[in-house]
Amino acid sequence: QVQLVESGGGSVQAGGSLRLSCVGSGAPESKNCMAWFRQAPGKEREGVAAIDNDGRTSYVDSMKRRFTISEDTIKNTLYLQMHDLQPEDTAMYYCAARSRPIGWSLLLSPIYYNYWGQGTQVTVSS
Repeated sequence: QVQLVESGGGSVQAGGSLRLSCVGSGAPESKNCMAWFRQAPGKEREGVAAIDNDGRTSYVDSMKRRFTISEDTIKNTLYLQMHDLQPEDTAMYYCAARSRPIGWSLLLSPIYYNYWGQGTQVTVSS
């Protein structure tokens, strides 16, 4: 069983930065792929960035210049560094993990992840 706990959200002004963290429990092999997703009120959950067991990363094009996903396997922690935040980035941000490999093109699809955290709120004011 995998448990994921996010932290690091908060309220910032446009142009600000935040770093989200996600601490994961469970055996390392139970977290083959990990990713960040976000969901704004009234919208579907969308992918932000993902990283697989080989360290390959995948980003949504609109965020790749401002967001960076990374992981510290010793600390069992996944990070999302976010720069130049804008009001449209306001959402609940979720950490997710998948225990089996999937195709590269599917890394940012939420339906393929079987473990989820409770989320951390990011609010960006103009």
